[in-house]
Amino acid sequence: MSQVYAQQSTTPNGAEMNPEESHQHQIRRDDDSDVSDDEAGEDLPSNPAISPASLWNRQDINEFKANIKKDGHEGIIKVGHGETVTVRVPTHENGSCLFWEFATDHYDIGFGVYFEWTVADSNQVSVHVSESDDEEDYDEALEAEQAEAGGGGGGAAGQGGPGDVEAGAMQTRRVDPNKPRQDEIIPVYRRDCHEEVYAGSHRYPGRGIYLLKFDNSYSLWRSKTLYYRVYYSK
Repeated sequence: MSQVYAQQSTTPNGAEMNPEESHQHQIRRDDDSDVSDDEAGEDLPSNPAISPASLWNRQDINEFKANIKKDGHEGIIKVGHGETVTVRVPTHENGSCLFWEFATDHYDIGFGVYFEWTVADSNQVSVHVSESDDEEDYDEALEAEQAEAGGGGGGAAGQGGPGDVEAGAMQTRRVDPNKPRQDEIIPVYRRDCHEEVYAGSHRYPGRGIYLLKFDNSYSLWRSKTLYYRVYYSK
C-alpha cells in the first residue's frame, strides 16, 4: 500500500506537478464534475471548520481499472457481502491535499470519508475490514446500559435529543471516548461507481489520518471488487 501513496505531487499517469499545476489540476476537475448542485449539499463535512471536499466523476472507467491492474494487486480489494473496508491514509509531511479515485465491477458500493485526529507512526496506508461499524456497536452497547439503568424514557429524547432517530443526519453521534476524535468529511452514500470513476480531493485540516470507508454492509449476497488509488499533492 505504501507504493500507492508514494506518488507525491503527481497526476494519476505519473507526470510531475508543481504546487500551482496541482491547484489548477484540481480546479479543472471540479469544473468537469458530474455532481449536480442538488447533490452537493449531501457531502458537506460535519465540522463547519473543515473545508468541504471537491468531488468529480470520470467516464474512463475501463482505462482506470486497467491501469490499476497494471500497478499490481495493492489497489484492488474484494469487499465481501456485509463488510465495510476502511482504507486508512495518514497525512504526509510533504503534502497538503489528499486525492482519491475508485471504481467497482458490476455493482455500486457505499463510500464516505472521515478524518481521525491522531498522529500516525508512519505514512503507511493500511486496509481494515469489519463486518459492522464499531461506532454503531458502541452506540448499541451504550443504549443497552442506559436502558438497564432506567434512563431510556425521558421527555428530552422525544424532543430531538441525541437518541432521537428522527432528529436528522446532523444529530451528534456518540463515539467511543477511548478512541481519537473523528470528523465526517463526506457521509457514506451508495455510489454508482460501477458506471464511472468516482474521484475527489480534500485539503488537509491538520495532521491526522483519513478514513476512506467502502461500505457493502447493505449487501446480503454480493461481494464487490474495488479498484482504488490515493495520492497527495503539496
